[in-house]
Amino acid sequence: MKEAIIEAVKEFVTNIGFPNAEVSLDEERRKVIILIENRFVDENITTILPAFDHIINTILKKKGLIPHVIDINYYRKERERIIVDLAKAAAKKAMITKQEVELPPMNGYERRIVHMEITTHPELTTESVGVGKDRHVMIKFVQ
Repeated sequence: MKEAIIEAVKEFVTNIGFPNAEVSLDEERRKVIILIENRFVDENITTILPAFDHIINTILKKKGLIPHVIDINYYRKERERIIVDLAKAAAKKAMITKQEVELPPMNGYERRIVHMEITTHPELTTESVGVGKDRHVMIKFVQ
């Protein structure tokens, strides 16, 4: 299965013009890592990553393979670290002030990271509020 996933992803990135891309798989985290040396990709990663994620997972599903989280040039890994750090800082602020802390708008994947991080604090709760691109997480102190 691992080889089939890598082969499907490699075929896709080659067909769209990145034949030198490196593709690896973190089976434990169900994550495909694609390394592409290209300035356009780096400059447009926030648009390209969700598109790659959608297209690659559609390809994997059609081939009967398990969908995976797609990461390009470790952008998602670094973003996850930043989101966890933000959640920790907001949790600390909520515990000190005992007031709600509102985080900036995030996509569903990032909001989930915040929700998961805050579960380590039983005195706090989270709620996603807002609509569309304005959807964000509120961290609340539980009395």
